Order: sequence, then structure tokens, then C-alpha cells
Amino acid sequence: MSGWTKTNGRFVGGGTRRDFLRSVTGAAVAAGFPCLIPSSVLGRDGAVAPSNRITIGLIGTGNINTRHREAFLAEKDARIVAVCDPITARREAYCRRINQVPTHSGCTACCDFRELLARDDIDAVCIGTPDHWHAPQAIAAMRAGKDVYVEKPLTYAVAEGRRVVEVAASSGRVLQTGIQRRSMPPFRHACELVRNGRIGRLTRTEVGIVGIHYATQAQRMFPTAPVPDGMDYDLWLGPAPWVEFCPERIINYYWYHILDYSRGFIPGNGVHFVDIAQWAIGDEVKPVEVVAPVAVIPSGGMVDVIVEWQSEVRYQNGVRMSFSSEGKPHPDGIRFVGTEGWIHINGGGHMTASRDDVLTSVIGPDEAHLYATSGPHRNFLDCIRTRRAPAASAEIGHHATTTCNLVEIAGRLGRSLKWDAQTERFVDDEAANRLLSQPMRSAWRA
Repeated sequence: MSGWTKTNGRFVGGGTRRDFLRSVTGAAVAAGFPCLIPSSVLGRDGAVAPSNRITIGLIGTGNINTRHREAFLAEKDARIVAVCDPITARREAYCRRINQVPTHSGCTACCDFRELLARDDIDAVCIGTPDHWHAPQAIAAMRAGKDVYVEKPLTYAVAEGRRVVEVAASSGRVLQTGIQRRSMPPFRHACELVRNGRIGRLTRTEVGIVGIHYATQAQRMFPTAPVPDGMDYDLWLGPAPWVEFCPERIINYYWYHILDYSRGFIPGNGVHFVDIAQWAIGDEVKPVEVVAPVAVIPSGGMVDVIVEWQSEVRYQNGVRMSFSSEGKPHPDGIRFVGTEGWIHINGGGHMTASRDDVLTSVIGPDEAHLYATSGPHRNFLDCIRTRRAPAASAEIGHHATTTCNLVEIAGRLGRSLKWDAQTERFVDDEAANRLLSQPMRSAWRA
């Protein structure tokens, strides 16, 4: 294979994949060897030839990337070739699972994501790490020429979200944010019903989402402990401040509620439903004012983020979004309220409405149709090939994450805030503006 390198699915330096196969078969015949090429190499029998498969590296081997791992393992034109995680046992277990699948054998593991990004045989990465890592890793990946699937929320802070959008644009990389309800037909249909006037003019949306993981003991403080063998704790912390290790700190249902690593479930969970509400309002319509009169932060324990809240966001077109933790007052899901009725869809995609005819309504060919996909992972892979923007692009992910962060900041400060969407700054409020960025240890500033 001397002189042949894979670039965007082509063997550069000698022509196409067909030219490559012709060259190796010709060499075999000239040497007097029988030429036996498996049908999978040729892309027959429903298989995808290795040269046409998108190679993926997984950054992080926790709960959320387990789901992504299984999704990519099921895609015939994808191959997971590497995983990385600062915890040895986790990354090695991931590798064993991946290597059990014949079409994905040969996967290797490493500790540091920078080692994975340095490989030129990886086309894309999937980032499933704590929120404070999303921006540094996504930016580094795109600068290394990789396309990126990054879990929600897109970033920890507003300022770094804008930076991610800018790097995606300047590098020409595909970035998909893990707000997968954009790829679920019931949520798209609900938004199309709203966009096409089935409930009249939209005036209000109501969003309710669980505010804290059921297993989290919010008011408990845990003792420190020695860092276990097989863990690079300093790398796990990354941009976050140094603190002594304790086992609970690295469990997802605790780090999600520790401000050093996440702003809690307002963006970490709420971004799913806020995104759908904004899809119906219009992705181009931005917030202008936010208030969060209820914002409860537990005391006495390791948890230091808002776990109960009630907020209201006003948009440029006058539509308002009331966003609360579940039951405070809104139930799970999104309610769209218009001048002629309402539609409610819960987190599982079950839809109800003020009138039966709304639910049976069909969107006509000449009406507004929203971006349709067959799933977030399939959409990501397809967009890597076509270079089309995915359903949950960097800009979409940033818009949803920003709105959630505005709510969190308003709740933390306890006052109404005016927002300039053009500059992405609060109006005449420097204390609030200071919360738009994330303090980082110097080695990790992007």
C-alpha cells in the first residue's frame, strides 16, 4: 500500500478504491498467488468495504457513550477504532466489548484523548465526558481535522459555545450536538403542527424537566480518599479546579450537580426540551429577557447547583417560555399554547392536544416541513459524507445551551436579566457577564 493514503474515503496518491483493488490484485497475480478477496472487502453481500467505512474514536467511556457505542456498532458504514478514558478499567472494558464485534475488531484504548486525536486514521470522534470538557475536546478534535458528535449540553458556558460554533465554521467540520429529540418523528411533527398554525398563533411554551437525579443525595458531603490505581485523576479534572479525590465526585449523578463540572440539569437535562420548544418558536428567534424567581441550591453537601427552579424567557417575537423543574409547576415535557388551542408532548414522545383534529392533522406538501432524519447517529454519518449541516448543528446546540445557561445565571443571581443576542452579552450587567465564561486551569484554555 506504499504511496496510498485514505482521505475522505478515497485512496489518494493512486486513484480511487477501485484503482487500489486493481493494483493489489494485479500484484498478487504477478507473484503467482491466487487472488481471494472476501466479498466484505468489495462491499458486497450487504457489507460496506473497509475503505468506505467512517472510523470513529470514543472520548469518554461512561454511561452516555455506552449508548453511542452501541448505536455506532449497529451502523454498517462505521467502525470504532479507538477509545480513551483516564480510568483504565473502563476503557479496557469498552475495548473488549467493541472487539467482540467482528467488523469492529482491532479497537485500541488509551488514557489521553490527545493521543487519540493525533491518529490520522480516525475520521470522527464521539465525546461523552462531563460538561466542562465538551468545549476543549470538541475544539481540539475539529482542529485535528475530526468531525464531532458531542453530548449535550454543547458546552459548559456561553462564551465557549460561540467559540465551538466559530471553529466548526472555520474548519469545515461537521458537528452534531447530542440533543437527539430533533431526530425523533413525534417531536418534529409537534413542531410542524405549531409552525403550520394548527393551534393558531403560538404565544407561549411551557417546559418541565426533572431537576436532579433520583440517586443523588444532595445534602451529603463525602470524605476524600486516595486516587485509585489505574486512574489519571488530574486528567479527569482537566480544565476544572484541583480538589481532593472522592469516589462520588466522578459518578455521573454527582458530577452533574457539581458546579465545577456542570451547571446541573437546567442545561444538562433541560436542553432537550428547551431545544424542542425553540424549534417550534423558530431557531432564528433569540431570547431577549429572562427571569428565574425560584432557584433552589441545596446546602451542606457536595451538590452546589440549582435543583429546583421556575423561570420565564421572553423571545424577540414576543413568545414566552415558562421553564421549570418537573412539578414546579410544569409536568414532564413541552406544552405549546396558541391562540386556538394547545399541544403537549412528554419526554417519551406521547402527544395530546386541546382538540382531536389537531392530532390527526396531516402536514401538506406545500406546508412547512422541518429537518427529518432517521436517527442522530445515522444523520451524523450521512453528514460526514455529504458535508451537509446535521439536524443538531453547532449553532442549534449553542442556541439551546445558551438559553438554558441564561436561566441558570438568572436563577443564581436572583434577578431579571436583559440579553443582547447579537453580542451574546447581558445588557448593563457585568456581574452576569462574568458568568458567561468558565474559569479554566491554564493548560486547557482553548
